[in-house]
Amino acid sequence: MNSRRVVIVGAGFSGLQTAQSLADSGVDVLLIDRHNYHTFVPLLYQVATGQLEPEYIAYPIRTTLRRFSLLRNEPKVQFLMAEVEQIDFSGQTVETDSCVITYDFLVLATGSRTQFLGVPGASEYAFSMRTLEQAIAIRNHIFSCFEQAIQESDSSRRQQLLTFTIVGGGATGVEVAGALVEMVRGHLRRDYSTLLQEVRLILVQSGDRLLAELPKKLGAYTHKRLHQLGVEVYLLSKVTRVTLESVHLQNDEVIPTATVIWTAGLEANYPTTSQEVSSGNKGKLLVHPTLQLLQQPNVYAIGDLAYVEENGKALSGVAPEALQQGVAVARNIQRQFRGKSPQPFSYFNKGRLAIIGCYSGVGKIGAFAFTGCLAWLMWLGVHLVYLPGYRSRFFVLLTWFHTYLSRDRSVRLILSGKKR
Repeated sequence: MNSRRVVIVGAGFSGLQTAQSLADSGVDVLLIDRHNYHTFVPLLYQVATGQLEPEYIAYPIRTTLRRFSLLRNEPKVQFLMAEVEQIDFSGQTVETDSCVITYDFLVLATGSRTQFLGVPGASEYAFSMRTLEQAIAIRNHIFSCFEQAIQESDSSRRQQLLTFTIVGGGATGVEVAGALVEMVRGHLRRDYSTLLQEVRLILVQSGDRLLAELPKKLGAYTHKRLHQLGVEVYLLSKVTRVTLESVHLQNDEVIPTATVIWTAGLEANYPTTSQEVSSGNKGKLLVHPTLQLLQQPNVYAIGDLAYVEENGKALSGVAPEALQQGVAVARNIQRQFRGKSPQPFSYFNKGRLAIIGCYSGVGKIGAFAFTGCLAWLMWLGVHLVYLPGYRSRFFVLLTWFHTYLSRDRSVRLILSGKKR
């Protein structure tokens, strides 16, 4: 068994969890990622809106793996920082930009990327928010807009700079909208007091309600709460075009805006493969109930990459699902090493939470749905617990205390870098 190798591509929630679950198995494990850190994606929006420092939600992968190996003289989980360029299923090799690696079992956990749904101009002019770099770019852009607006004498151009449009009414879109409200009501009130009356926050949703993955009453509460906070919510409104200076809607309405944050959809993101793989909705890879690829019994796909159904309904790809899949795949690989058949994955739904901001949120645990400050506090608590690293948790907690007690945000630097 010691000569067997498991290669995991992607150090997101599911990939790291798989590595951790295999750490004590006696199997040689190699984890590959293009970055040397794990990004805590659920808090990216707080980096984008100037609430958290980027390093608070990025945790070094090698530090994580060292923690897995504290009780062993020779760690069995190794890390390689590289870009995976191609996978050869027949030869059982992973080709990176620096070397070629052989595997006995392969776990694909490369996650997702922004899906622009074929909307002209969206990929060029809208901001994505899937990586730490993209979140920092959004933060730079938002504060640059305020700095430009305070010097702008033309009222129409100033209004354009102060109009922030979020496309997508899921959890991420709602979080961004609420965080922008907190920003405007907080330190921007002091820094740019003459501009506040001109700020417009717009949330565009193609469906008939917000938070479609939650019960209708929670979506209705979210809509009402955002309206109370001053967010303009456009329902049943499809974006047909994005330009550098505007968003065009299906009803021919044009919204002049210098900022479009795209949270409307995701699609699977995986390397080139030597053989065609079967895919489903949003390009996700079709897998057996055991999470194995249909044509490759020694290759698993998990997290946002895999199309998994539970009780006839596709899983949504949230972090708890990815973590549980990582554990399940590790167990199945160990079973296969022992000559046993892998077992089907079964997801245990612990509930869903979404934060609106300004001390409000929504949640559903079992049959119990709730709203308001309780959901907001639970969301903060859950994400603090799952955030890796005691140092990160400590500083995030201190930052939250500072932000919500003083209504101020200290992360207001405009750093040079790629804009979009």
